[in-house]
Amino acid sequence: MVAAWFAGGYLAGSVPFGWLIGRMRGVDIREHGSRNIGATNCGRVCGAPWGILAFALDVAKGFLPVFAAVIFLPGLAAWPADWTQWEAPQWLGTVAIGISPILGHVFPVWLRFRGGKAVATSLGVLLALPMLGWMALAAFGVWVMTVLVTRYVSVASSVAAVVFVWGYLVFESAEAWDDYLPVTVFVILLVATVFVRHRSNYGRLLRGEEDRLWGAKKKKAGEDAGRPALDQDATVPPPSQPEPPSEKGASRP
Repeated sequence: MVAAWFAGGYLAGSVPFGWLIGRMRGVDIREHGSRNIGATNCGRVCGAPWGILAFALDVAKGFLPVFAAVIFLPGLAAWPADWTQWEAPQWLGTVAIGISPILGHVFPVWLRFRGGKAVATSLGVLLALPMLGWMALAAFGVWVMTVLVTRYVSVASSVAAVVFVWGYLVFESAEAWDDYLPVTVFVILLVATVFVRHRSNYGRLLRGEEDRLWGAKKKKAGEDAGRPALDQDATVPPPSQPEPPSEKGASRP
């Protein structure tokens, strides 16, 4: 039964909403911006409202399969009243289902297993899991504040991941390495995935080339100062200045 829910969660997570929105707008977002199928690149390429929509849908595809499993799957259907009575096998089944939408987003079967960073989908999964939902909301609040301060989504995602794993290990220290061991392993792997999936962003940050969520984009080192700014269409040439009338065509007094 858990295997069937896992497969369903994977297929739900594989739905590339950012890419689909781009196709509806007549563009393949894998060929523009950061070439990622996630909500951030969708917003950069298609506009902020579409990026927000992609973010909400990515959260939903993580939340709904896991929440449905916790509610209806035999052996787990005790949320929210009795989850404190769960033992390691129940947590293991829940975590296995929780992993499935994340794997689907990172390795979508529809796009030849080349997906996104799964930050929004992971948020949805965590919101659906007992005990972890309130920590996920706190980490999301930190994410929002960090974005507002730095305007770097990669920095915000990394800071939020650290805050989340720290909060879990502090508040669940009594059971983290006992009955909650499957959850602890899941949380650590999830945070590690965030860092691994953002490794290219860290390289761009060190080189000063990482794009902010809004405002002027960073220029690459050595770029000609006379070229259009990176937040403009570089294919559009600058307007030409009118040429002065030649002496041959000028009328004499």
